[in-house]
Amino acid sequence: MTVIKKMLQKNGHIATEFTKIPIFSALNKAQFQSVLSTAIEIDLETGGVLFQQGQSADYFYFVHEGQMRLSRLSEDGSEKVMDIVHSGQMFAEAVMFMPNRCYPVNATAIQSSKLVAFEMETFRNILKESVDTCFRLMSTLSQRLHVQLNEIDSLSLHNATYRLAHYLLKSVPENSAVQTEFTLSYPKNVLASLLSIQPETFSRIMARLKRENIVIVQGNQIVLHDIPALRKLLNE
Repeated sequence: MTVIKKMLQKNGHIATEFTKIPIFSALNKAQFQSVLSTAIEIDLETGGVLFQQGQSADYFYFVHEGQMRLSRLSEDGSEKVMDIVHSGQMFAEAVMFMPNRCYPVNATAIQSSKLVAFEMETFRNILKESVDTCFRLMSTLSQRLHVQLNEIDSLSLHNATYRLAHYLLKSVPENSAVQTEFTLSYPKNVLASLLSIQPETFSRIMARLKRENIVIVQGNQIVLHDIPALRKLLNE
């Protein structure tokens, strides 16, 4: 169940976070305040469902705390994780530009999460009234599109070992060979689905990395022990 806690119009701390979000950077001060006036805060417990695939869409969302899993169900009933949305990120904003404005995915809380919902219709009306704002927004979204295309290339053009190695190396500074440790903030089966890797294939790759002493795994704690060897996998 979602619990609407309070209006956020006068919450300056959270409002400051919004000014850093690309979709809001296209707005002037008056436009931003207009959108902010529609904001509501939502609490979700772990496993809580925010919306379901095919549901009519009235809001887009900002993750203030926690993580959200965006997924679709295939015809055989299996779940494919499309994205993991982290604290400080926006999601579902693209739905407001779709003809039928229905959510194309399911949104579920991976952990206890605080979200902020914004009314789509208010944002659409602002764009209808200002051509300049539309062009600024198009520029911002085009930049984000290039980033997403690079991620699609990684998923579609490379094998499963490359995709997992590429993901693990995201936590390592460029050119660094220093052993790095981090904690997976969501289950391994969710990560496997996000990377389009079958669970059994994911397990085999992780077993190989552990056997070759490239990584050390203890629960959700991952130690990248041999970073040069991990980078070498990208060239296989």
